[in-house]
Amino acid sequence: MIRVILSHPGAAVFVPDGAPVATALSRTTHLGVVAHADDLEILAIHGILACYEQGERWFAGVVATDGVGSPQERAPLAPEELRAVRRREQERAAVLGHYGAVVFLDHPSSVVKAPTDRKTVDDLVTVLRATRPGVVYTHALSDTHDTHVAVTLRLLEACRALEPEERPAILGCEVWRGLDWLTAPDKVVLPVDERPELQAELLGVFESQMTEKRLDLGTLGRRTANAAFAESHKVDRHERVVLAMDLTPLVTEFARPWELVQSFVRRLELDVVGRIQRLSR
Repeated sequence: MIRVILSHPGAAVFVPDGAPVATALSRTTHLGVVAHADDLEILAIHGILACYEQGERWFAGVVATDGVGSPQERAPLAPEELRAVRRREQERAAVLGHYGAVVFLDHPSSVVKAPTDRKTVDDLVTVLRATRPGVVYTHALSDTHDTHVAVTLRLLEACRALEPEERPAILGCEVWRGLDWLTAPDKVVLPVDERPELQAELLGVFESQMTEKRLDLGTLGRRTANAAFAESHKVDRHERVVLAMDLTPLVTEFARPWELVQSFVRRLELDVVGRIQRLSR
């Protein structure tokens, strides 16, 4: 098994069931790679549910940043206090969701966002080789949060450093900006009908975030809205849905990220403009 040596002195691996770190990571089938504590529970719930209480499937998460830059107004904490609180919340979610492991890379956002800095990429290569997941859930490249997009770009770079047979499928999921704008051929539909109570409980763990912004209500509402507005002329197939864009071509074909997203936007433009033209006098 691969030894997990991470670059930041504050980095750590939390294993809820107490298994050795190498063992816990090697059993991973579904991996989430996100910017902040609580992002896993927002965007990677499909993988969390797929592995919940499943002996042969295990979910693991990677949180790239220390999380000290989140908005605080009601009862602001010092950066180190906030870092500790957010890590404890993520650990509680991991226990509640029966995760196999959570890896805290603990980098400042400024490091993750620096295109020339190798620390985040190298750490992600280490984690990917230790976990060898079949699928990775991460942030969509259309996200409006710079750190979210930067994490995805660092992840893609890390995947390209792997051997072809080691590269997983990559799904970019919605957080700051929904993905209902994607046209049908570009939209990856991830049903999350199961365990609605667990979904709410996982989000509710993050009190340091949800008291300032009701991301829990927004996330649960978005999943329901995605399902309800999926198809105008067909009955609903699901009660809750997460939407994603398939980013796998960016690690299998080495395409440029902005060109892939540009192709999604252009197909949306053709769809919208074409419909108006077709129905105009």
